Amino acid sequence: MIQIATFHSPFTSKFGIPKQSGLAPSLHGHIVFTPPYRNADSLRGIEEFDYLWLIWEFSANRHRASSPVVRPPLLGGNVKMGVFATRSPFRPNNIGLSCVRLSRVEWDTPQGPVIHVEGADLMDGTPIYDIKPYVVYADCHPEARSGFVDRRPIKRLHVENIDILKDVFSPDELSALHDALALDPRPHYQDDPMRVYGMPFGGHDVHFRVADGILTVLPG
Repeated sequence: MIQIATFHSPFTSKFGIPKQSGLAPSLHGHIVFTPPYRNADSLRGIEEFDYLWLIWEFSANRHRASSPVVRPPLLGGNVKMGVFATRSPFRPNNIGLSCVRLSRVEWDTPQGPVIHVEGADLMDGTPIYDIKPYVVYADCHPEARSGFVDRRPIKRLHVENIDILKDVFSPDELSALHDALALDPRPHYQDDPMRVYGMPFGGHDVHFRVADGILTVLPG
């Protein structure tokens, strides 16, 4: 496949990235095309759509998956499911699929047209292989079953003390960081209330601790 663009995000590592797109709707990112595809004609009509599908690569995975089963974090990391019954990043072909909200297109930049999106679950520097519009009549199935996901509603932590970072991040960045932290970035098998975690975000290290459903942001 040919890389057509690169995704840019506040997340410079896998740690802390939302497990699915749309879970942190205030999280902003942008798409910069590679030189052969910096053509405004290829985006003609795109602003008429509210959402886009991104097809991309799990580029941070160092080893190709070899097992037919994986352990979904949503199930606590202890239950094995078939890889094709999950959205695990560890797949025979390390291809990701994300639905993101189209915020705006910046048409005239030194890098050609730049697409700004919200709610993405991609790491900074992720290669993008294709972009397709989200079409309601074909893509929306509100009555569909979602397997084990239906039995595991998304839980969010209460985030405290995030205002100590207001001199480091803009209000929009703080909102996005709050959304990401509320999703509990920790590995699901770790639950030590005294452990301090560090998460790179927007060029800074964010430290926090989690106890009794409360995530407390700590001074750097």
